[in-house]
Amino acid sequence: MMKDLTGKTQIAGVMGWPVGHSRSPRLHGYWLTRYGLDGAYIPLPVKPDKIGEALRALPVLGLRGANLTIPHKETAIPFLDEIDDLARRVGAVNTAIVREDGSLLGTNTDVFGFSQNLLTAGFSGQDSKKAATVLGAGGAARAVIVALEDMGFESITIVNRSLDKAEKLRDNLQQGKKLSVQPWDKLAGLLEQSSLLVNTTSLGMVGQPELEIDLSPLPLQAWVTDIVYTPLMTSLLSEAKKRGNPVVDGLGMLLHQGRPGFAAWFGKDPEVTEDLRSFVLGESLS
Repeated sequence: MMKDLTGKTQIAGVMGWPVGHSRSPRLHGYWLTRYGLDGAYIPLPVKPDKIGEALRALPVLGLRGANLTIPHKETAIPFLDEIDDLARRVGAVNTAIVREDGSLLGTNTDVFGFSQNLLTAGFSGQDSKKAATVLGAGGAARAVIVALEDMGFESITIVNRSLDKAEKLRDNLQQGKKLSVQPWDKLAGLLEQSSLLVNTTSLGMVGQPELEIDLSPLPLQAWVTDIVYTPLMTSLLSEAKKRGNPVVDGLGMLLHQGRPGFAAWFGKDPEVTEDLRSFVLGESLS
């Protein structure tokens, strides 16, 4: 049934280029319907050189805010009136909120999304008092590393085939002694000491090469998670699960990261449920 809109409908959306692949309209649309809210969430295709104009138009048009996806997460920052400490630490914004005075606040909810995905799966504070190994040094790794630091990990190691890129990320995040960098050929030794292995690369995603690593040095009690959610069970997670490791798929990160923005725009802190997971998975995620 089509949702009724009124003159008081609150509107938010997602800005990207392209934006047709985004699952956010489906996610937020589900919540709006479930809670019976007078709101709408729409795709906003914004070319890279138009992001400033698009952001400044949000309060002019009466929109509540927007999510920001590729390629706008970093380039949007100069056009926001304020970014919070979390977004500043990550160096990227994925959520813009129009405040009562019309000013724009930027934050990063990927940090919350990653940590909540682990915690709701049963990952405990005791698990985080050890070492985490992060595969990849791209944009997705930034929020993951900040989340791991806030979860209390004693050490976090970035492993990347390009050591220069990993070192640049380490220096940029300035996480102190907790954060270190190692080349790919040192992975086996790192896995022996890890309580969590995180893949932040696109390897294993539909249309990408598989992530091929030997998990035999990894303790069986260590957790394994992948930010990829297409497919839901990547080859990394499948192999880890067969070994007996607890695994967490990447869909929950997507769902949980949407909660803070939804609460800010529509005034309701939504739940992530099995019905929501099924609804989002009910349509092709490619």
